[in-house]
Amino acid sequence: MTVSLDEMFALESDESRRWIEQRAAELIAEELHLRELRRLRKLTQARLSRKLKIGQEGISRMEKRADMHISTLRSYVEGVGGKLSLVVEFPDQPPVLLAGLGLDEQKTKKDSRRKAAVKAKSKPQNQTQPRSKSRLETRQSA
Repeated sequence: MTVSLDEMFALESDESRRWIEQRAAELIAEELHLRELRRLRKLTQARLSRKLKIGQEGISRMEKRADMHISTLRSYVEGVGGKLSLVVEFPDQPPVLLAGLGLDEQKTKKDSRRKAAVKAKSKPQNQTQPRSKSRLETRQSA
């Protein structure tokens, strides 16, 4: 004979039912998609895109992606106001917090953007660059 979940739940004490409901809510909260995480923080894709300095369509693609760089995920999580931590779990040891992943790539991107900005500022604005001779001009002068 098959017993439904509702019938099994009815057999539990009030305390047990409350614990089950609380634990179910905790498990559901642990399994959020990026879109749900953003909505939980009351952010629109447009507002988050301005924070991350990417287009709104980039946020949309990111939320649909099943696989991404850790640095991308870290910037998204930080953009919604969180902090990304990676925990490694082994059956015979306590959980270990994994550090440093995704940071080097972010730092490299920021450094290269900073260098490009400095280089652009140091370049004289109104100087004309000498143009190279066209093939026709090169032939004529020879």
